[in-house]
Amino acid sequence: MPTIPSPALIAPAVLGGYAVGRSTGNRRLAGVALVAGLGAALPRWGRRSPALAAALALGTVGLVGASHPLSKRVGPWPAVLTTTAAAAALAAVGDRLAGRSGAAGS
Repeated sequence: MPTIPSPALIAPAVLGGYAVGRSTGNRRLAGVALVAGLGAALPRWGRRSPALAAALALGTVGLVGASHPLSKRVGPWPAVLTTTAAAAALAAVGDRLAGRSGAAGS
């Protein structure tokens, strides 16, 4: 069975976190969505290197954090979409470095 590429896990987690946070006003609950996506992707990256997994997780969380000041300049949705795209790109790099492209048999 083909492996789901990490960007397909991370992007919905970031967008879902934003939607949950916005609709409930609860940032902690929003963080649960992000942690769920990272929790699915981290073991893939960690098999290659725990340092890689830590760097990619910190990068993703950093991008989500960067969306807050960015939203003051460009608005919330453009900021979230921009950081979601960047987090998905970072996840793709993580898959590539971990040797997992998401293709059949990977």
